[in-house]
Amino acid sequence: MAHTKFRFIDFIKYFSLLIGVFVVLFPPYVVIVNAFKSTDEFNATSSTALPKSFLNFDNFVAVFERGGLLSGFGNVLFIIIITLTLNILFGTMVAYVLGRFSFKMKPMVFGAYLVATIIPSITTQVATFGIIKDLGLYNTLGAPIVLYIGADVIQIILYMQFIRNIPFDLDENAMVEGASLFKIYRSIIFPLLTPATATLVILKTIGIYNDMYIPYLYMPKQSLGVVTTVLMRFQGVNSGEWNLICAAILIILLPTVILYIFLQRYIFEGVTSGAVK
Repeated sequence: MAHTKFRFIDFIKYFSLLIGVFVVLFPPYVVIVNAFKSTDEFNATSSTALPKSFLNFDNFVAVFERGGLLSGFGNVLFIIIITLTLNILFGTMVAYVLGRFSFKMKPMVFGAYLVATIIPSITTQVATFGIIKDLGLYNTLGAPIVLYIGADVIQIILYMQFIRNIPFDLDENAMVEGASLFKIYRSIIFPLLTPATATLVILKTIGIYNDMYIPYLYMPKQSLGVVTTVLMRFQGVNSGEWNLICAAILIILLPTVILYIFLQRYIFEGVTSGAVK
C-alpha cells in the first residue's frame, strides 16, 4: 500500500513538472516558429505549425530596417551603462554609511527605503511624471536614467550583508595609516563588494533591458525607442504584424538568454553568499 502511494505521489510530481516545462517552453516555441513565416503563411496556417523554411530571414531584415531595432539596442545600452555606473556608486555609498556608521537618523534613513518599497509605484506616477517634466527630462534618455538610478532596498540589503562581513579592523588600520573615510571606501570597501556588484549588474541589466513601461511613458519619441518599445511599431489599432513581432522578440530575447547562461553562477553565488553572510 505504501509502495502504491509512493508511486502515485511520484506520478503527480513528474506530471506537474511536465506541465511546468510545457508552460515555460510553449511561448518561446510559438515565437520561434512564427518568426520565420511570411505574412501570407502566418495568416494561412496555425500559430503552432512549423514554418515552411527556417531559412526565411526576411522578417529579421524588416525588423531592423522598419523598426529601427539597431537604434533601440543603442539607446538601451546607453541607458544601462549610465544607470549601472551611478546605481553602483550610490548603492555602495549608502550601504557603506548604513553598514559602518551609527547615527541618530540611521533607522529613519533605512526606514525611508523600506517605506518607498512598500508604496506601489503606480500610485506615485502622476507626481513622478510631473517632476520629470519639470526637470526638462521628458522625451530624453535622461528620464529613465533618473528613475532607474534610485538605490532600491534590495540592493542596499545585499551590499550591507557583504559590508558587515568585512572586518572593521581593516578600516582602523587604514585610519592609523592616515587614510580618509573616502579612501577607505574606495580602496578597501568597494573592491571587496565585487561579488555583490556582479550580482547587482546582472539583475539590474535584465530588469532595465526588459522594462517597457518607463520607456513607453517617458520617451514616446520614435528616435528614443528601446528594444521593448520597438515591438509596438508593428502593432496597429486593429491588427498587428505578428510574424514581425515574433522575429523582433526572438532577436531581443537572445542577449538575455546568452547573458543568463554564461553568468547564472554569479547570480546564484552572489545571492546565496549574501544570504549566508
